[in-house]
Amino acid sequence: MRVIDHVIKGGTAGLASARRGAVMDPNNGVQQAEVVLGGADALERAVAAAQAAQPGWAAINPQRRARVMFTVKALIERDLDELAVLLSAEHGKVIADARGDILRGLEVVEYCCGLPQMLKGEYSHGAGPGIDVFSMRQPLGIGAGITPFNFPAMIPLWMAAMAIAAGNAFILKPSERDPTVPCRLAELFVEAGLPEGVFQVVHGDKEMVDLILDHPAISAVSFVGSSDIAHYVYSRGVAAGKRVQAMGGAKNHGIVMPDADLDQVVNDLCGAAFGSAGERCMALPVVVPVGEETAERLKAKLIPAIAALQIGISTDPDAQYGPVVTAMHKASIERWIQTAIDEGSELVVDGRGFRLQGHENGYFLGPTLLDRVMPEMKSYQNEIFGPVLQIVRAPDFETALALPSKHQYGNGVAIFTRNGHAAREFAARVNVGMVGVNVPIPVPVAYHSFGGWKRSGFGDIDQFGLEGLRFWTKLKKVTARWPDGGGDGSNAFIIPTMS
Repeated sequence: MRVIDHVIKGGTAGLASARRGAVMDPNNGVQQAEVVLGGADALERAVAAAQAAQPGWAAINPQRRARVMFTVKALIERDLDELAVLLSAEHGKVIADARGDILRGLEVVEYCCGLPQMLKGEYSHGAGPGIDVFSMRQPLGIGAGITPFNFPAMIPLWMAAMAIAAGNAFILKPSERDPTVPCRLAELFVEAGLPEGVFQVVHGDKEMVDLILDHPAISAVSFVGSSDIAHYVYSRGVAAGKRVQAMGGAKNHGIVMPDADLDQVVNDLCGAAFGSAGERCMALPVVVPVGEETAERLKAKLIPAIAALQIGISTDPDAQYGPVVTAMHKASIERWIQTAIDEGSELVVDGRGFRLQGHENGYFLGPTLLDRVMPEMKSYQNEIFGPVLQIVRAPDFETALALPSKHQYGNGVAIFTRNGHAAREFAARVNVGMVGVNVPIPVPVAYHSFGGWKRSGFGDIDQFGLEGLRFWTKLKKVTARWPDGGGDGSNAFIIPTMS
């Protein structure tokens, strides 16, 4: 059985551990590897290596650090196909989605190639008599990332690239469900010329998470996962004196105005609601048609489009999505579907009971469509995180606007319309962090920033872009005066606000 070990100081740790986790193949329900679940010994070794390596890495000028990022980019592009196969084999998403996972992470690596420009501080000449004021951005020291199973390449790259390019050492604790690609990425950073100890990977469960949150040498933690755990990570990390950004769950809505192009909407919904088996925090699991006529027209078009979706193993080039990640998660999704029915939702398309011939033990679910879902239903209020689309009908624009605005989650939202005024009004007023206008999954590009509101995001600073740079650095402000050496006191130090 293949064993997935920690990556410490550029190589496998070789630490003895009786605790192991099973890494399954979601396509057939067979265990394909086991991952070492580490504890304090693994983290202490990683922290010691990071402490030894980080000062030298931070002392390297930003342009040379950027050159390492250029090489990382080239190596990821070189190994893209290999990484996609590894990723899909453990996660279950189809190869096309796996490539997209890697490429969206690569965009942040590309952004970091230009980080020397963003690291420049500000300068004010003559802020007072003979006084200059300037600022500089400096690394925090050691940062850590705790990442989820659903994007095992993209999210680690979002965190690691920004932290490392800014001059920090970085310790990653990826999901134990699909840990191979994060380890491979750490190896590629070392191959690119990153000093050993600057990027390391430790595996574990809650024990490792708590050790990271409590460790006094780790200055900042970035987390992506469910909202309850995000709140826990944020609270415990802040209590330990750390800077924390913790991204949580979502229940993203798609508002469909009567004038929308419904053919395009249906095409977008099939990808946004069911792509990657719905296991995305930016999926679109709720559609809100405005007006009964819009709802009926949309429903009539959705049913045959959903029936035409192809579900297959992750390596099937014709499959539009593959299995969910574990048997436990599949059972959870099925329970939520039954809860929705019990609450009074209309079951239009039932994805339960789907079996893929030759892969009957795989964790497959067909697409499910539920209509006449009401805001008070628990199935609407909570994140299902599977291939389930719920229709919540709204009589007018104001009601549609209020649904995502009042929901506990505020990650993403989209409006589909040809009316520029309606789109502009919606974007300005909706209480959600990321908004799409005729864009179903509004994940910003790498030179902007990613982050939700309410229970979708804890902490004040978003991921990547300039916000990410602010998170992984601290701003030092310097007020300087150089006396002329006359010695008569005529150039006495005067604070700018003093007369």
